[in-house]
Amino acid sequence: MPDPRPATDPRPRRFVFVLLPDFTLLSFSAALEALRIANRMADRTLYSWVLTGAEGDSISCSAGVPVRLDCPLPELSRDDTVLVCGGLDVHLGTTRKLLNWLRREARRGLTIGGLCTAAWTLARAGLLDGKRATIHWENHDSFAEEFEEVTLTKQVFVMDGNRLSTAGGTSSIDLMLKLIADDHGEDLANAVADQLIYSAIRTDQDTQRLSVPTRIGVRHPKLAQVIHRMEANVEDPLSPALLAREVGMSTRQLERLFRRYLNRSPKRYYMELRLQKARNLLMQTDMSVINVALACGFASPSHFSKCYRAHYQTTPYRERGSQGSPAGSAPRAED
Repeated sequence: MPDPRPATDPRPRRFVFVLLPDFTLLSFSAALEALRIANRMADRTLYSWVLTGAEGDSISCSAGVPVRLDCPLPELSRDDTVLVCGGLDVHLGTTRKLLNWLRREARRGLTIGGLCTAAWTLARAGLLDGKRATIHWENHDSFAEEFEEVTLTKQVFVMDGNRLSTAGGTSSIDLMLKLIADDHGEDLANAVADQLIYSAIRTDQDTQRLSVPTRIGVRHPKLAQVIHRMEANVEDPLSPALLAREVGMSTRQLERLFRRYLNRSPKRYYMELRLQKARNLLMQTDMSVINVALACGFASPSHFSKCYRAHYQTTPYRERGSQGSPAGSAPRAED
């Protein structure tokens, strides 16, 4: 492959990976491998990297595999790109020390991104205010409730100025291929994708979750349309009659459609969607139970608690207590 970098620019672009406790190994390694393969395919060092963290000489990913860090949080040059790697319980690794470091480097104009759940860390530092961003779909509801100043999308990755974010998993590959293409052309990016056996390169216009028909295992266009409307209207649930009318069928026909394909009524399916969102908010934020209830379309805490107990065999209060401190209740001394 021809040398993609002009001879007048011999310096590699450096990526600084900030690993948080219990970071997702796949998101990190996918990004790192794309850079390594780019160097190999170009037969020169286009990219370099350093691994760092806020505490200690090593850190473990969510699978328990330890990773040795090169150095503590360093002082960077303006040409560096920072990628914070999150995972489970991202709030626990979002310390005052890390936030202060991110804010300092951001003031110097660095490009800073968050992989997987690390958009939460960037938002906590105020680096996504007024920006578009994405995060793993499982954290979407809690993020949207906590960071109203961020325009949250469901895209695979987002590049908004010098702020980057990914949805986790293999979306790191898509982001890195985009960066490689911008730096050195699409031919090199495609060569990297081939080496990764990555045949379906996604853009920042692709959404992160599977389509409704794929998720539910049913390819019925009207059923998918109704479920999409349900998912988009959790806080203010739509009536079965209105949902049926929107897709051009009677309420009875809609009932039969849900019974045939999903073995439950539209009302029951809708309730399960709302309760799943409620559980995410209880476990990932410090929202009061009554506010969680309202955010999920329940008119009263008592009705919410009754429905929650019937579905999960526990109350919202006990659910939260059994999980310890949620993301939103992490110490706020950094503010």
